[in-house]
Formats: sequence, C-alpha cells, structure tokens
Amino acid sequence: MILNNRLHSAQYVTNQPAILLIHGLFGSLDNLGILARDLRQTHTVLQVDVRNHGLSPRCDSMNYAEMAQDMFDTLDTHSLSEVIVIGHSMGGKIAMAMSACYPERVKQMVIIDIAPVTYTIRRHDSMFSALDAVTQARVTDRREAKTIMEAYIDEPEVIQFLLKSFHQGEWRFNIPALWNNYDTISGWQELPTWRDPILFIRGKNSAYLDPKYQTALLKQFPQAKAYIIAGAGHWVHAEKPQTVQRAIHRFLAED
Repeated sequence: MILNNRLHSAQYVTNQPAILLIHGLFGSLDNLGILARDLRQTHTVLQVDVRNHGLSPRCDSMNYAEMAQDMFDTLDTHSLSEVIVIGHSMGGKIAMAMSACYPERVKQMVIIDIAPVTYTIRRHDSMFSALDAVTQARVTDRREAKTIMEAYIDEPEVIQFLLKSFHQGEWRFNIPALWNNYDTISGWQELPTWRDPILFIRGKNSAYLDPKYQTALLKQFPQAKAYIIAGAGHWVHAEKPQTVQRAIHRFLAED
C-alpha cells in the first residue's frame, strides 16, 4: 500500500541516508514535524500517514508486517533504498517490524517511547469513547467537539492532539478499523535478532519503556542504546523537542 506522504529534500547536500518518520496511533504525518524541520537540514526526510490515518488509504487489517510493507512500498515510490527510521509509539513498532522485512534497507533506527512487547493495559478506551461521542453528536466545530471530549478525557493536551485530525466534522481516522485491530496494535510478535544500531528514547514519566521490558528488548535488539529524558511522558518529542533532537543527532553521528 502506498501511503500519503510528504518528502523534503535535504537543505545541504550530504551523503546521508534518507530519514523516514512514522507517527503513532491517532496521529498523522504532521505529528513529527518538529523533528522533520530539524533533520531535513542534512537528510532527505519522508513523513507518512500510517494506513487508516490522515489521508492514507483505509483497510480492515492493521498488523505490523503489513504496515511495515506499506513503508517500503512508499519508499519505493521515491527510489529510497536505504533509510534511517524514526518512529513514535505505534510508529516505533512499525519501524522495528521493518527490520524483519528487509533488514538490509534499514541502516539505523530511533524508537521513541515504545518497547517490542505486548501491552495488556488498554490505554486508549477513553479516546475511542470521545471520538465516538463527537461523531454521534454530528458537530462540525472544533470548539464544540472539544467540549464533548472533555467529558471523557481529562488531559487537555490529548484533546488538542486528537483535534488536529478533526476536519469539517470528520475524523481522519478509520475508527472502526483502529478499534477492531486494537489488540493487534497493542500486541507484538517477537522479531528475529537485529544487530544494527538502534536507539530507544524514553520519557521518564512514561510506562511504555519500563525497565521490566529490557530482557525482551535486548533479545531482539542486542545493540540497543537507551536515552531517558527527565520531565517528559509518552509524547516526549513534543514535550522536550530540543533534548530529543540532540539525542538523535548524537546517535546518528556515532555511525
């Protein structure tokens, strides 16, 4: 599947591989825009809408092997043979799954606040309820949608994040597909060992990269490095963008 995407050429000519940026659940290609603006100075940068998000095609299934293949199909339209992949949350799992499809095409990876494990806690049910309530109310104004969502979500920043995908009374998500595939999105099938460079960035206040996942992580990615950012949660790249940028630049310079 070829995804909706946005390609930026590097501002300065270098021999660096292109960078693929992959957003998380309920996101869009704009969500990692702050990283794109920084990285495109020295790298070609490709941003994508994951299937069932943004302006990308809709599909009933959402397993990680399929979503990884979507990335390669989209890379092929730009003749990008080797890439550095940066993914947040679900996008990080898609990035890791790419290493099992065509490992020779993935030079390095940066995984933002997600582990290669199955999560058993349902963290998004309130978001699904809020999205459904707005849909049922048939409102078209973001302010009205915000008021409805406040009955389900008590985090203003999460409401603002979701509203970025609310356009003219419609959500730019395939909500039924996301709901029906939620266990698959939260789940994980162990990957073959990948021994190339990979950096895991964790927001210290987030539970997604808890130390209890270290054994499973290192089994699949024995060369993994970790960077923990204090004072940040799951959306660490939005909360501490400059710190995340510095961590990424240091990691990419090590190769």
